[in-house]
Amino acid sequence: MNYSDILSTLELNNATVSRRQFFRKNALGLGSAALASLLPSTASAGTTKSPQQPLPHFPARAKRVVYISLIGAPSQFETFDYKPKLKELHGKDIKDFLVASGQRLTGMTSKQSNFPVAASSFDFKQCGESGMWISDLLPYHQKMADDITVIRSMHTDAINHEPANQLIYTGSIQPNKASIGSWLSYGLGSMNEDLPTFVTMVAKNSGIRSPQALAPRVYGSGYLPGKYSGVKLRADENPVLYLKDLPGISREIRRDMLDGLNKLNQFTLDAVGDASIQTRMQQYEMAYRMQTSVPELTDLSQEDKLTYELYGEEAKVAGSFSNCALKTRRLLERGVRFVQLFHRGWDQHGNIKRDLPRQCKDVDQACYALIQDLKRRGMFDDTLIIFGGEFGRTVYNQGNSKTDYGRDHHPRAFSMWMAGAGVKQGHIHGETDDYSFNITREEDRVHVRDLHATILERCGLDHRKLKFLSHGLEEKLTGVNPARVVKEILENSSMAS
Repeated sequence: MNYSDILSTLELNNATVSRRQFFRKNALGLGSAALASLLPSTASAGTTKSPQQPLPHFPARAKRVVYISLIGAPSQFETFDYKPKLKELHGKDIKDFLVASGQRLTGMTSKQSNFPVAASSFDFKQCGESGMWISDLLPYHQKMADDITVIRSMHTDAINHEPANQLIYTGSIQPNKASIGSWLSYGLGSMNEDLPTFVTMVAKNSGIRSPQALAPRVYGSGYLPGKYSGVKLRADENPVLYLKDLPGISREIRRDMLDGLNKLNQFTLDAVGDASIQTRMQQYEMAYRMQTSVPELTDLSQEDKLTYELYGEEAKVAGSFSNCALKTRRLLERGVRFVQLFHRGWDQHGNIKRDLPRQCKDVDQACYALIQDLKRRGMFDDTLIIFGGEFGRTVYNQGNSKTDYGRDHHPRAFSMWMAGAGVKQGHIHGETDDYSFNITREEDRVHVRDLHATILERCGLDHRKLKFLSHGLEEKLTGVNPARVVKEILENSSMAS
């Protein structure tokens, strides 16, 4: 049976309507007609309909976004929140202070008998015109202090990894919500029809055992159509699974197969109206186009000597963070809207002296290189870069090791940085107390939802207007919770308060 016979058979089957189907279709049709008469005839920038073209609410500063996600939560004490007073308090028990503050403890330290202060074992330097304190574990970050804004007053609602990752990457502790990359894909559309709008990569780390798990739902589309999900780019010879044709299948045969399959799917879509069928058709077409675009994208032999000097020799190692950072730049310059680069292994409940230097070395030069690379290509001013984990770490030592130390989870205060796209350069926002336990000024507090609102604002989107109707609810990245754009870290903001 050829394609024409199959299509004819399917068309005949679709034309045959049972009594039950007849009443169901007519009832739905009348209801749809009545609803349509009550709705506006065209979609606007604040509607719940899926935009077919980019629909920013105001002029955007960022055309594209890079989110460097440190899974496991790095310690602010050893990176960006310098606390010299802790050296005087090192080893002292702060149990009474913890109880007085009403601090919640995770199960990992709730049964400890004492809570000794752990001063950082690493030195800091004042860097840039701002005098920003940055750890010696991050010498390349010290060199780019005048390029970034460090936010020392981040806070979150979650105290354990899974809910904290869901909150910071999807806006909700509850699963099955749309990720921030999916929201940007939905709101702004594609800049390159041959590549996904949203790409994720998971970089290898330097031998840290049992890294924190990474659930695909933190880069999934949730209730948004599947075409807005992040496409995972792998480090091996098959960057995207199932992209290659089987031996003996030519491009012409593949094209003919897809055309026939799309006609079959279109008949079914017309009959049942299932949106997942349309998503599947779009994914087939994207996969076909990616068969040409992805091999060229991942061929780093085109890069010059200066680029490898900038990113370091690690950039030649497939799957390393430097290699992924270089691919990130290549994705951005080819029109990918949102790149999320994950690096695991930051969950240091112990062995900070041993493990944290290796983790920092993985990311330090590559982050510097990415920013300098974007600058020399004229892309820094319209690319937003975000760097950080899901929460912070405690001032006290987890465990009683005399040779090394670890830190438990701490949601009340942690540090992140942002750069590019009109974010202030060489700027520090917020501060914490001597224990990096609480944020000192209420007006400086930045919740993860405020971070989301700010990312959307840089891309020309109002977090209050970007919506999607799902199961009768108007879903938003920031939900029904209060959120604000953190204008204090921006050169200017197009969005009204």
